[in-house]
Amino acid sequence: MPVTAKLSRKFYEKLGDEVASELVEWFNQVDATYRSDLRELNELNFARFDAKVEQRVAGLAAHVDQRFAELETKLTNRLFYFWVAQAATTVGLVFGVVKLQG
Repeated sequence: MPVTAKLSRKFYEKLGDEVASELVEWFNQVDATYRSDLRELNELNFARFDAKVEQRVAGLAAHVDQRFAELETKLTNRLFYFWVAQAATTVGLVFGVVKLQG
């Protein structure tokens, strides 16, 4: 929403209506230019910020994926060792029972 510059009546009386109106028009053009420049600068800054956030989120996601892969590997190894220990215990119990009956 553009804001239109206004001058006091004294400006119009001293400078004349035509000159004062040109001055007001020039102020409004400068204001519109600055607003446009500011909008472009804000859009550029937001784009850079957005790119940095995306990069950090991607890095965090990769780190989380890596940690889950490490956790999966640890759990798989522990389950394998547990299975081996259970199998050895079962074999030992079978041999014990066979020896006691034999």
